[in-house]
Amino acid sequence: MTMENTIEATLLRKLHKMRCWGKHHICESNLPKGFPKNLYKEVMKAADDLRRRGLLVKHPTHHENQWHLNWDKKEEIERIIRN
Repeated sequence: MTMENTIEATLLRKLHKMRCWGKHHICESNLPKGFPKNLYKEVMKAADDLRRRGLLVKHPTHHENQWHLNWDKKEEIERIIRN
């Protein structure tokens, strides 16, 4: 498993554990929390890649972007988390 895949799986696991589906979301500044500080850019890149693949949804608000898991891709997200 590559470093990118590990970061993506860990990020999905974090959001799944926090139940960030739809209205429950996480601020963009809180996405890299829990990761080493030197991986901040990689975590944000992984989040953007997951958004492009349709697994994460980015919702702009008045102060900061909010992120949550895509309910339509629940089975794929859980498969990634299990592996």
